[in-house]
Amino acid sequence: MFRKMILYIAYFKVVDKKKERQILQEHLDYVNGLLKDKIIVAKGPFTDKSGGLIIYNVPTLEEATKYIMNDPVIRHGSRTVEIKEWKSTM
Repeated sequence: MFRKMILYIAYFKVVDKKKERQILQEHLDYVNGLLKDKIIVAKGPFTDKSGGLIIYNVPTLEEATKYIMNDPVIRHGSRTVEIKEWKSTM
């Protein structure tokens, strides 16, 4: 299912709630397209509405970073992001 069991995690934190509301649908369309293409394997918001987490199944950190930096929430500055390489043990 996963390539080498190494995945890439994007931890998003909302920093501009007004801008977040304005571009949320654009963000959802973007990530749902990546989910359909099997680039994203899991995604979702935190229950406190402070941000969210997305798990990418791509070969390299560089490729994950490309997808993350093209996300509308990053391009429009409504969220910050921390990217981590993650080793799944499932």
